[in-house]
Amino acid sequence: MKLDAGVAVACAFGAVVGSFLNVVIHRLPREESLAFPASHCPHCHARIRARDNVPVVGYLLLRGRCRDCGARIGCRYPLVEALTAALAAGLWVFFGGTVQAAVYFTLAAGLVAVTFIDLDHMIIPDSLSLGGVAVGLLASFVTPLGWKASLLGAAVGGGSLLAVYLAYYAVTRREGLGLGDVKLLAAIGAFLGWQAVLFTLFTASVTGAVVGGASVGFRLRQAVPFGAFLAFGAMLYVFWGPALIQWYLGTVS
Repeated sequence: MKLDAGVAVACAFGAVVGSFLNVVIHRLPREESLAFPASHCPHCHARIRARDNVPVVGYLLLRGRCRDCGARIGCRYPLVEALTAALAAGLWVFFGGTVQAAVYFTLAAGLVAVTFIDLDHMIIPDSLSLGGVAVGLLASFVTPLGWKASLLGAAVGGGSLLAVYLAYYAVTRREGLGLGDVKLLAAIGAFLGWQAVLFTLFTASVTGAVVGGASVGFRLRQAVPFGAFLAFGAMLYVFWGPALIQWYLGTVS
């Protein structure tokens, strides 16, 4: 892993993609066009000027307020841009300018959008989950994973959570998790394979239990959707999953 000019380019590209993801996060759950109208203030509807639309920098120069009406701009916007930039830079450091890095960034961008939509609306749009399954399967033809492992990963991902969903509903007559989570794990499996599904599900369950326990302890009433934990587990696998698995097997052998 070495730092070079590619990291800066990847970081800038990721920030630009993050700016678009903000549009996706805001408009997709509302079934609004992602292209029209152009970016505008949600309060006064004034069109955002090009110089104010530079990722992260525009927010800082405006001091977090609309240039026209002075309304506060949520810190979510630069956070999404910075997070996507960091993921792009990290993927460049780990995988260089490879097709695999591009595929992983596609997954990462989708997971960023899924996470914040799920946090806001407790839903995962099919266009991101089922669309992710399709993109993951297609991408497997140009990555070392291969289409067979991708198809198996999608089946294990979707099938494992679907079994949990059906079993819980059969016992309680209530939904313990959403079908959006089932489809999302299928998409993760299509991109990363069945081993990643097991790692992601384990990581998401542990972190979800920790955060859930903390929210009860601090008497926080807002539930944290499981999709966010699945996204975290998947990206943890991309960067460190195989190494962590080897380390764990070494400690128990």
